[in-house]
Amino acid sequence: MSQRDVLVIGAGSIGERHARCFLATGRARVAVVEPRAEIRERIARDYGIVTHATLDQALGSRFDVAVICTPAPLHVPQALRLVEAGLHVLLEKPVSTSEEGLPELERLLATRKTMLSVAYVYRAFPELQQMRDRLMRGEWGTPLELTVNAGQHFPTYRPAYREIYYTRHETGGGAIQDALTHLLNLGEWLVGPISRLVCDAAHLALPGVTVEDTVHLLARHSAQPGATAVETGHEKSPAGADVLASYALNQHQAPNEIHVQVVCERGTVKCEVHSQRLKWMTAPQTDWQQQEFGPRERDAVYRAQAEAFLDALDGRGHVACSLREGWQTLRVNLAALQSAREGSWQILPSWAG
Repeated sequence: MSQRDVLVIGAGSIGERHARCFLATGRARVAVVEPRAEIRERIARDYGIVTHATLDQALGSRFDVAVICTPAPLHVPQALRLVEAGLHVLLEKPVSTSEEGLPELERLLATRKTMLSVAYVYRAFPELQQMRDRLMRGEWGTPLELTVNAGQHFPTYRPAYREIYYTRHETGGGAIQDALTHLLNLGEWLVGPISRLVCDAAHLALPGVTVEDTVHLLARHSAQPGATAVETGHEKSPAGADVLASYALNQHQAPNEIHVQVVCERGTVKCEVHSQRLKWMTAPQTDWQQQEFGPRERDAVYRAQAEAFLDALDGRGHVACSLREGWQTLRVNLAALQSAREGSWQILPSWAG
């Protein structure tokens, strides 16, 4: 297998994880861009890799791949520059905090022999991959209802949350853009794109911030009229009709749990992501059938994400989340924020329009 030269831009928590996990594949030589000298020195010492203070400095060397882990408003400008330079891009979520520059980026990708994937990591979880595969095969019939319930104690997992992007919507902060976006992208991957939604959100518990830490969202997932699979960026949805969905998330509860359930015509399938367990039931008053996928350590899915991206570059698969799919989820993020401000239903624009 070929070795790739990978540049990780930003060495915060997720950037360091990407650097570590690309190294762990054995298929990448990794360098890091990080403006903070103390972090740059630690990364160089801990991982034995080259570090750069600026992107300009780094691009004096040759790279095949860039992993963008900077604050969300910088994602698209940096992606445009890197694609223009001929690099493949793995772009951290969310794609951005607005749609500005995305048409230009999409056009540029179409003219370059480069790939871009959005790093929605739930697409690398084997239990969720199997859940989706079986839904796509129609094993339980047409999906009818999706429910997602999730929560964790955010200060435990991100103790510096008051000092990073999380504090402001403009930098990609708040529960909708930070955590719920993962679940919305997952829901769209499982049952098709969201066409309309209403969202209620509030700051209830997290000290030191004012952005929302609790979100309840109702959505309708449906194939958008007149839009082809290519135009929506989604493969053919397993749903033959609208899927009603509800999402509930908080960032202050003690349990670190994610429950994803799809009720179909001929059965119900449930994924307990925190337990790496898939369960399904096809008849009343019977027991759940289940399959275990764990235990595993947290880096495993990020290594799998890195492997899948490298495989796509080597012609052994496709990117896990296309720019158009990530853009669709960005539109959902923005609609959720607007709905929470206005208290109203939001209709997502059709890609065919």
